Amino acid sequence: MQVITTVKEMQALSKKMKAEGRSIGFVPTMGALHEGHMSLVRSSINDNDITIVSIFINPTQFGPNEDFNRYPKDHKGDMKKISALNVEAVFLPGVAEIYPKGFSTFLYVGGIGGVLCGASRPDHFNGVATVVAKLFNAVMPERAYFGQKDFQQTVVIRKLVKEMNFDTDIIVCPIVREPDGLAMSSRNAYLNEEERMSAVILNKALHYGRELMLSGREKQTSSIRAKMDALIKSAPLVTIEYIEIVGPQYLEKMKDVTFPAVICLAIKIGNTRLIDNIIVRSDEQSAVSFQQREKM
Repeated sequence: MQVITTVKEMQALSKKMKAEGRSIGFVPTMGALHEGHMSLVRSSINDNDITIVSIFINPTQFGPNEDFNRYPKDHKGDMKKISALNVEAVFLPGVAEIYPKGFSTFLYVGGIGGVLCGASRPDHFNGVATVVAKLFNAVMPERAYFGQKDFQQTVVIRKLVKEMNFDTDIIVCPIVREPDGLAMSSRNAYLNEEERMSAVILNKALHYGRELMLSGREKQTSSIRAKMDALIKSAPLVTIEYIEIVGPQYLEKMKDVTFPAVICLAIKIGNTRLIDNIIVRSDEQSAVSFQQREKM
């Protein structure tokens, strides 16, 4: 497994692989790898001739009072996990390689970056789009793999690829969860034991919201959000940032219950911000109705 630290070296490898007719899969990460990341890597290995993983903690997607300086780092553990799989190379650039002195060119993603997480993190998705574009230009992948947990990010990146004409397919893979339902996240490492116990309320609230939507009894999303709000507030240490039910393509807020839809949550537990989501489709409705009849 090669470790590559410069854009030119990364581009040279990718050009060589393409000249040989080999397809490139790419998994961009910020390190502190967990099973969610590794599921993306395995998907890429299954779909492509070679797989490249990047590890880069992107400073431009962190706000001034966010956790850039304390973001979890486990370089040794990350390399051990990646080396156990059939990965061609790890792209490991430094900040100065991605943002050299005098760098001032950034992408602006528009209104879609200002809702949900973007409402409290106004420049976050501009930073995400900028670094992803730079990584795509370095790696030149046929396919790139992202997790559904960061749902808004996947929408922004698909928009980026379409509007900036990148020749890359975006593959979104399912959320990987802990046995108790908490979505795997590098930030879970911040949680103490009591906070960790409270964090399971995210997944419980999402499934509660899904059941309410599919029951057919609730016609307005405001009622569903209010009931989810009450459930989440029953857990200690939790502060709600937002509960929203949105369309899956444009993230528009839904007033009436329609399908498909995405229930998106952001909360704080102590000083740790966690996000989660669930996609709700109309074809689930009959199954849920049957389950409810069985319980009667």
